[in-house]
Amino acid sequence: MGFIMKVTDHNYNGAIPYLQQGIESGVPGTIDGRFFLHLGDALYRVGRHEDAQKVYDLGYKKNVFLSPWQRSLHNVDRLKAQPWWTERDTEVEDKLRMLAENWKVIRDEGLAQLNDVTGAFELESEDLSHTGEWRQFTLYRQGHKVHGNCRKTPKTCELLDQFPEATMCKRGQIKYSVMHPGIHVWPHCGPTNCRIRAHLGLVVPPGLKIRVVNETRTWTEGKFIVFDDSFDHEVWHEGKSLRLVLIVDIWHPELSTRERATLPAI
Repeated sequence: MGFIMKVTDHNYNGAIPYLQQGIESGVPGTIDGRFFLHLGDALYRVGRHEDAQKVYDLGYKKNVFLSPWQRSLHNVDRLKAQPWWTERDTEVEDKLRMLAENWKVIRDEGLAQLNDVTGAFELESEDLSHTGEWRQFTLYRQGHKVHGNCRKTPKTCELLDQFPEATMCKRGQIKYSVMHPGIHVWPHCGPTNCRIRAHLGLVVPPGLKIRVVNETRTWTEGKFIVFDDSFDHEVWHEGKSLRLVLIVDIWHPELSTRERATLPAI
């Protein structure tokens, strides 16, 4: 009941006691990462930040999270875990460099899709936005090309087709992400530790911040920032004009070829 109230109704105060009582009961089936994840998130959203952290700490002790800060639920346990990565760490530095060298082409095709008539940017649908407007234009999803959108951005998708570690990542996406001034994205974790997320800055005004665990950075036009989105992260846009980036999810470099082929999509 608490899970439904939280996820479907967004009734955080109503969901909290149900989720707490369920977890505290210890009844089989209640020690589930989804319940710890959504209880902690509900507590955070109503301002009970210390209580939220206690839930995440308990989830780690109960072995439903990899750590209190890395709360993904679809994991391969042995993989290297660090919040921020370098391009070299990904072992696909050459592919990232190829995209970065063409960032203006990628930018221009993305900006063209912001047109209300021809574009197809869709509102973020995972209830992650606290304030402001966040829209996305997806090119690849779960290892499959979104052909209709790629026909609208042909040069970008032609570049991406040279990057199978990203386009064939069944646990990731490749998409444009546009944020308008005033956005705040709640602290959250991605669903899996099997991917690394790279952001290519395309339009980056002043006033932007992204925090991953305890380090805050920003974007630069024509450059990548790389992080493991299974770790707790949060975004603010306190500037005066839109921010546009290309999000590229890449298979974690320590996954074997067999694992990449057989892991189920997310």
